[in-house]
Amino acid sequence: MTKLLASIQNLPEAEIVFDNGADIIDVGGPPVGISGSVESGPLPEIINFVAGRRPVCADASHLPMQPDVMQHKVGEFVAAGVEYIRIGLRPGEGLAAVIQAIKPYAAKAKLIAVMFAEEQSRYPETFLDDLVLAGFHAAMIDTENTLSERLLNHMTPDQIGQFFKFVQSKGLLTGAAGSLEAPDIPRLLSYRPDFLVFCAALRADLYWAAPIDASATAKIRGLIPRGAVRAAPVSPGEGHETGLGTDKIFVRDFVLPVEIGAYSFEHGKTQKMRFDVTAEVVRVARNAEQLRHVVSYDLIMDGIRAIIAKGHVELSETLAEQIAAFILENPRVLKVVVRAEKLELGPGGVGVEIERRRGETQGWGAFH
Repeated sequence: MTKLLASIQNLPEAEIVFDNGADIIDVGGPPVGISGSVESGPLPEIINFVAGRRPVCADASHLPMQPDVMQHKVGEFVAAGVEYIRIGLRPGEGLAAVIQAIKPYAAKAKLIAVMFAEEQSRYPETFLDDLVLAGFHAAMIDTENTLSERLLNHMTPDQIGQFFKFVQSKGLLTGAAGSLEAPDIPRLLSYRPDFLVFCAALRADLYWAAPIDASATAKIRGLIPRGAVRAAPVSPGEGHETGLGTDKIFVRDFVLPVEIGAYSFEHGKTQKMRFDVTAEVVRVARNAEQLRHVVSYDLIMDGIRAIIAKGHVELSETLAEQIAAFILENPRVLKVVVRAEKLELGPGGVGVEIERRRGETQGWGAFH
């Protein structure tokens, strides 16, 4: 189940995200993070308001990488009684010392290591193992400049999904932040994150300094259904109408370079392929006026990109089956038609077209 982590700065904002169903209330801002003390900031009154009804998280993702500073601030957060603490960990000489300095607090609060997409290549190979040994609860991916940099400008959905999978393979929970917006949610839910963090998307005009907006928060909440597993059927309890039939979404003439082919001369190089995909989806509203009412065609394109990024595929039939399985994991897709054509082996195109219905494929988990 993916949880909504709502990043706020004061008590009125906490009240709004609480009323609109945030799973975890994340308290940030200068009085909580880099400067000031817990006592002088909004954290105590927010904890008092929440009164154990939801977990509260303190944001320490932008503290300097100094063991004494980090240890002092994390200690303050633990003493205040938060359940989660997000801790920014940047690669460099001080990384190991910082982890050791805050290690004692892992038994008192759930520590979330925040990694930064811009510096991925600089983290040591043992970093996640070091987090496990230090008792961390989770590791997430974010951007250095959270006020303007979009995570999806640095990583594709599939790369983010591979990050989730790798972190979860270590026994840690995982998530993402980085100016995420509503259309990013269905794209990232395909990769089963444990939580997604939102700040600007909860505010008017996506402006980080604007007040939290109840309708914007409700919009985000509606795209991450509470307690729902991705493969669960659509239900009226989620605010959907039933008996409205189906619609079709499609992608046409989507051409990408693909490593594919059974012949030896086809190995070690790419060839152009064209994909045409149509998905039949359950209609859940008479008038689709909100993002949660539709299934985005991004689902199709992300699935194709994710699968071909894995490397060489022998057969067009295999590739088509994997694409169909990925798309059918969305609970609202009932049927999909996938046409995959090689464009460099004949006068026109050669390939395969398959039609699959829910329950007829192995599922994306077989390929993921």
